[in-house]
Amino acid sequence: MIQLRSVTKKYKNNYALKNINLDILSGEFVFITGASGAGKSTLLKLLSRITSPSTGSIRYQGRIASLLEVGTGFHPEMTGRENIYMNGSIMGMTKKEITRKLDEIVDFAGVERYLDTPVKRYSSGMMVRLGFAVAAHLDPEILVVDEVLAVGDAEFQKKAIGKMQDVSRGEGRTVLFVSHNMASVKSLCKTGVLLENGSVKYIGGINETVERYIGDGGNTENQYFDDLSTAPGNGIIRIKSFEILPLDGSNQITIETGVLFRLKFMCYKENAMLDANLQISTLDDIIVCEEEQVIGTVGASDSKIGMYTIDFKLNPYTINSGGYKANIYFGESMSYLIFDGFHQLFNVEDTCTDRGGTANPTKGYMRPFNNTFPCMWSKA
Repeated sequence: MIQLRSVTKKYKNNYALKNINLDILSGEFVFITGASGAGKSTLLKLLSRITSPSTGSIRYQGRIASLLEVGTGFHPEMTGRENIYMNGSIMGMTKKEITRKLDEIVDFAGVERYLDTPVKRYSSGMMVRLGFAVAAHLDPEILVVDEVLAVGDAEFQKKAIGKMQDVSRGEGRTVLFVSHNMASVKSLCKTGVLLENGSVKYIGGINETVERYIGDGGNTENQYFDDLSTAPGNGIIRIKSFEILPLDGSNQITIETGVLFRLKFMCYKENAMLDANLQISTLDDIIVCEEEQVIGTVGASDSKIGMYTIDFKLNPYTINSGGYKANIYFGESMSYLIFDGFHQLFNVEDTCTDRGGTANPTKGYMRPFNNTFPCMWSKA
């Protein structure tokens, strides 16, 4: 049982959460959703005791294990084995209890060869696999998982979701899960919590929660984050702002206007081969198109610490009318993800009055005219 009463979290002059009242029963698998910046990650940090509420109370029964960001809860200088024992002891387990679980954790994470290597030498994917394995196998009564699972490969994501189902349904434990993959959560969760601007907008059945969330996609709200310390991202990048605008400067995104996606972010890692990616999908997660922009020189590890701006542009008459989702993710060395979990809904209207040529209706999502996706970047 988890109970939140009048919970508020304030950072400087900004409210991340406002007057949250929530009851979650033991054994529930709860999906928490909302636009980026709605307060999802802050809520999970409060539940994981990483931070404390400014006002209000949080009560729960049992031990909580969480996986929020890559490397959370790990000491970089300690080995994988040492970090497993450290996390278990923090949860109140004895050394003997942890030892009984050790082989199961290592096998699930697939890190046997590197168990006695300092985790600072692990890739992001290895860190996520071990972090999840530790959180899920040390018998927590409450498991809290943020979108960090997206850093792992598809096979591990499927394996992790299966484990979360076992924890909730088979072992009667509570799981709180944040994801922007609407297709998967419908099969996993029965209950959903929709957050908006730091407040609970809706609590109820999973289908209704998803429908309400998707229904908000008709109104595109650009997102700005004044405080980088709480902005979406991690120790490598933090998103400063993301705007979705008509490419021609008008007031409404339509088939005729084209779309401008302007991403501004802070990079904290130098001399690395980093890339920023924009993926456009339908609201039920069918991928429509995708574009990548290397941060620096293609083929070189020359990223610099500083603020970057990237403009992704969809030309006029490129995308059909409807509701869409813009997903932002970052990679390193063209091989693995370092951050995935930022998205924004937007709507494209069909206001064409003069039919003919490029204005003719077409099937599908992408139109067969001007289907180019140029992008350019600049460093502040």
